[in-house]
Amino acid sequence: MTGAIEAAVADLAAWLTGAAGDPVPVGPPRDDPDGGLTVWPLELRPARQTAGSGGAREPYRFVVRLLVSGGGPAALPALDRVLAAATAAGQPEVVLATGDPALWRALGVPPRPALLLDVPARIDRPAPNAPPVRQPLRLRQLDMRTLDGRVVGPERQPLAAMRVELVGTAQATETDAAGRFRLVGVPHDPDAPDRPVRIRLVGRGRTHTAELDPADGDHVVVCAPD
Repeated sequence: MTGAIEAAVADLAAWLTGAAGDPVPVGPPRDDPDGGLTVWPLELRPARQTAGSGGAREPYRFVVRLLVSGGGPAALPALDRVLAAATAAGQPEVVLATGDPALWRALGVPPRPALLLDVPARIDRPAPNAPPVRQPLRLRQLDMRTLDGRVVGPERQPLAAMRVELVGTAQATETDAAGRFRLVGVPHDPDAPDRPVRIRLVGRGRTHTAELDPADGDHVVVCAPD
């Protein structure tokens, strides 16, 4: 199986062969009196990632930067043809920044005219496997109910302006001056009528959670300091 980096390098080598008019092997720069070009990967660079929609995972994107160089007088016309072809086509992206002496010392050859070409690459992420459906699809319509209650402190004093949230939903309200609240549209599952309703209280520098019995008519929630 060919990886993303290997595929990017092979594709560019094939394109270079057509642009230069002669075979361009993959290998480090060399001192060749015949002046043939070579292409060699130098580094991997990050690319802007895109966000998927509908839960799909977008491919991981990056850029392979490659050095195209050659030795001898015959290398210059070949580089000219490559530069002209890339400029006319608008790709691959050409970077004219190969004058660093440290680069050539690391490669063990004298400095020479060269091109850096950036080639986009990607790694496709596998789509997550959907869990098997083991039971027939069942559609149910849940009833809605109204939940009334009061929020008080340890001494039973009413707590006003406390935010009351229905956990797991976007529904929320606030207590009034008497500490009372009303949540409208609380789902009621007829198959589990005794399932407690979970609420979250936020305010006065504290967060408190409570489970309320849906059968109670008037709930009293004591919100004690931590």
